[in-house]
Amino acid sequence: MTETTHAGFDHSQITAEHRELLDQVLDKWSLQVLDALCERPSRFNELRRAIPVVTQKSLTATLRRLERNGMVERVVTSTRPVAVEYRISPLGKTLQELIDALLHWSTANLPDVRKARARFDDDASPDS
Repeated sequence: MTETTHAGFDHSQITAEHRELLDQVLDKWSLQVLDALCERPSRFNELRRAIPVVTQKSLTATLRRLERNGMVERVVTSTRPVAVEYRISPLGKTLQELIDALLHWSTANLPDVRKARARFDDDASPDS
């Protein structure tokens, strides 16, 4: 007997490849990069300004990983000087609704998560 959801997805089929892809698309910086690029194409420094806490190294690694997975396109313009622009790919656009849903869910549920964390931390404190 396999465990399925209302959508009929067989959870026993979650493979290492599924986990790897989700880890790479839902990691610390990818959601913010994808969210920014869903709004409009951006150059590297525009993304750095849009996500000021990301380091240059982390942003570079995130963009390369998203490009490798087909979520982001790197476009070299023929202007002088040559410029590089990043844009969401057609495949990446398929994530927009999911990203919006995750951001909405986290905003709506953050107060309850904070309360649960406080209860847990209070119960786990050595003075309890």
